[in-house]
Amino acid sequence: MLPPPETIRVSHARVACDGATDIPGGAALGHPRVFLQIDEEGYVDCGYCDRRFVLIGGAADGADQSSLPDHPAGASV
Repeated sequence: MLPPPETIRVSHARVACDGATDIPGGAALGHPRVFLQIDEEGYVDCGYCDRRFVLIGGAADGADQSSLPDHPAGASV
């Protein structure tokens, strides 16, 4: 299993992703802004850009990210 392209540790369970946060020029180069909810698994993956958001102190914090399955918003594991 490959690790996610980018892993971002966050302090809140609800996050927004537009795929262009760090790109000069902003969202015009990213994807539509989506709001994602981190559940008891401790992480969620953006369905557009595959960024993984890991809740600090959550179940997935400190885990080997390449060993965790994809977990898109709203998916049941």
